[in-house]
Amino acid sequence: MKPRVLVADDHSVMRFGLRALLEMADMEVVAEAADGREALRLAQEFAPDVAIFDIAMPGLNGIDATGLLKARCPQTRVIILSMHSDSEYVHRATAAGASGYVLKGGATDEIVTAVRTVQAGRQYLSQGLVGAASGARSPLDSLSARERQVLQLVAEGHSSSDIAKIVHLSPKSIDTYRSRLMRKLDVSDLAALVKFAVQHGLTPGS
Repeated sequence: MKPRVLVADDHSVMRFGLRALLEMADMEVVAEAADGREALRLAQEFAPDVAIFDIAMPGLNGIDATGLLKARCPQTRVIILSMHSDSEYVHRATAAGASGYVLKGGATDEIVTAVRTVQAGRQYLSQGLVGAASGARSPLDSLSARERQVLQLVAEGHSSSDIAKIVHLSPKSIDTYRSRLMRKLDVSDLAALVKFAVQHGLTPGS
């Protein structure tokens, strides 16, 4: 039976390339998404065997999308696509429930191998990353999933009222979250919050 795969990446060229690669390997791409929230919605709708999430997606990054998806659709295996080889990112991805972590720019057939491996119930890490999942912890570990979501949206320049609509809270609650984030991360202004989010891969920045 063909693996049913969802592809989520904010770059249309990347999605096109992944679709072509997977279909050539006799896999079925059931849906494509351009951001993390759309990926989450489509994954719940189509219940794919495997979801491939880019790590740096607008609105909701791939790692936090993984955590939410595994809570709602535990049968779907997730592979994170990333430019980051740091152990912090691999640790966060596997802690969120990802079964695979593939570095962008590697061998193109690696993603096909990764899909087959995780569908079979095993973990797949790009060469050189084995052992990284148990490596360095991240300062983001001190934040709740909701706090990370708000931090990403703040760093991407959304207003409190816009964030409130996205995460279904009141603007006052968002302001409270923002203040709490500054206190927890020991930063004094918005620019420092944005810098922290970019440094730790929550958003790619401008």
